[in-house]
Amino acid sequence: MLNKSQSSRKTNLFLILAGIFLTNAILAEIIGVKIFSGEKTLGFEPVNWVFFGEFVLDFNLTAGAIIWPVVFITTDIINEYFGKKGVRKISFLTAGLIAYVFLVISVVTNLVPADFWLDVNSETPTGNGFDINYAFNTIFRQGGGIIIGSLTAFLLGQLIDVYVFQKLRAVTGEKMIWLRATGSTFVSQFIDSFVVLGIAFYLFGNWSISQVIAVGIMNYIYKFTVALVLTPLLYVAHGMIDKYLGKELAEEMITEASKDKSFI
Repeated sequence: MLNKSQSSRKTNLFLILAGIFLTNAILAEIIGVKIFSGEKTLGFEPVNWVFFGEFVLDFNLTAGAIIWPVVFITTDIINEYFGKKGVRKISFLTAGLIAYVFLVISVVTNLVPADFWLDVNSETPTGNGFDINYAFNTIFRQGGGIIIGSLTAFLLGQLIDVYVFQKLRAVTGEKMIWLRATGSTFVSQFIDSFVVLGIAFYLFGNWSISQVIAVGIMNYIYKFTVALVLTPLLYVAHGMIDKYLGKELAEEMITEASKDKSFI
C-alpha cells in the first residue's frame, strides 16, 4: 500500500513522462508531412545510391523522424515503471488527441480568410506574389491517407514495442536495460517507418514502391541510429527516476510493471 508521498511521486512521474510523450508524438505527426534532404541540410550533395538498378537511395527523411526516437525512448521508460497498461493508456490517449488535432486543423483550414490578412502577407521579400492562405492550408492540411497511415503506424508500433520490451525483460530481468530498449526499438521502428509511408503515400498517394522503400529505409536507419546514440540517456533517466521515487518504490513499480504478459 503506497503512502500519500509515494502515490504523489508515482503520479507526478507518469504525468511528466506522459507530457513528454504526448508533446513529441503529436508534434512529430504535424511536422511529418515535410520530407527533407539530410545531405543538403548538412551542405553535401545527395549520394543517390542505386540498388538493383531501380531503387535510388539517399538521405531523405520525414521531418517527424527527427524527434520520433524520443517517443520510443519515453515508451521504454513508461514500460519499465508502469508496464503495458501504462503504455497502452498513453498510446490510445495520444492517438485520440492526434485525431482531434487533425480534426481541428481540417476545420480551421476551411475557414474563410480575412482580406487584410491576405493583403499584409501577399508579398515575399523578393517582391513576388504570395498566397498565405494556400500556404497555410498546404502545410497543415493532411489527407485522409496520411492520417490513417500515421495513426495505424503509431498504434501498431507502440503495441509491438511494448510487447517485445516485456519479452526481453522476461529473459534479462532487471539487467541489460540497453538490450530490451534497443531490441524493442529495432522491431517497432521498422514497422512504424514503412507502415506510415506505405499507407499514406503508396495506398492513398502517388508514390512508387521504390520511393516508399527508399524513404522508409532512411527513416528507419536514422531513427534506430539515434535511438542507439540516446541509449545512455535511459540509464541517466533511470538513475534520476529511482532517486526521485526512492529505491523501495522504484523496485516495487518495476516488479509490478513486469507482470502483465498480454499482447494488448
